[in-house]
Amino acid sequence: MVSYADFITLLFAFFVVMYAISSVNEGKYKTLSDSLGEAFSNKEQQSNQIDPIQIGTLPTTIQPIPQENLATADAEKRRKLSEEILKERKQLAQVSDQLEQVLAPFIDEKLVSVKKNDYWIELEMNSEMLFLSGEAELSKKAIPVLKKIAEVINPLPNMINIEGHTDNVPIDNLKFRSNWDLSSARATSVVHEFVQDGIAPPRLSAIGYGEFHPIGDNKTEEGRFKNRRVVLVLMAQAFARYGANDEERAKLLNLEPTATP
Repeated sequence: MVSYADFITLLFAFFVVMYAISSVNEGKYKTLSDSLGEAFSNKEQQSNQIDPIQIGTLPTTIQPIPQENLATADAEKRRKLSEEILKERKQLAQVSDQLEQVLAPFIDEKLVSVKKNDYWIELEMNSEMLFLSGEAELSKKAIPVLKKIAEVINPLPNMINIEGHTDNVPIDNLKFRSNWDLSSARATSVVHEFVQDGIAPPRLSAIGYGEFHPIGDNKTEEGRFKNRRVVLVLMAQAFARYGANDEERAKLLNLEPTATP
């Protein structure tokens, strides 16, 4: 009886457990189902968002370099250059007028002449006013004249060419073998005087042309007198003296040719 009772008790417990397992709680099942679905859904989404593993050096993105409009920049450069040229042209005209005022007595005696151009000033001085015959050393009366000239041109930044010229009468002595040497030595003497008067040496150059650029007839005394000269050329910074003509410059600068002020 005791063994039978124990057996029946075990069977009862077994069936109770089986019934408990077979009973499904719909609320818990729904909660579990939703949880599992959300978990797997997030996992799939995360797996789709994972970037692939990069191997090697990452490619560099080249950003385009912004460039200014070349046509606009060229037009702006021309405009600025045009303004500088017109400004310097007026300045050279003023300097030319000052030289004419300072050297008026010598101009009246036809020992000095001033020629102005849009791009340079040419100051022509007869050698009789500066040197003794056949000499390259400045005479005493030449020093005050050159000092007055230096006072006018010293404040400017322009380059200055000093050109020496002679007549065609040959010279051959211990000092000078030819008119080349004489004209070069005279131009150099004027350069040295300008340096002593405060003009910066890099602005100056000495050139000897000898008798090969005459402005008068060497067959006459009057012509030879004109040919013996020293020429000071104050150069414009915008153009060289022997550069393009006005029409070519106007075309390059996209300007209308203008008259000399």
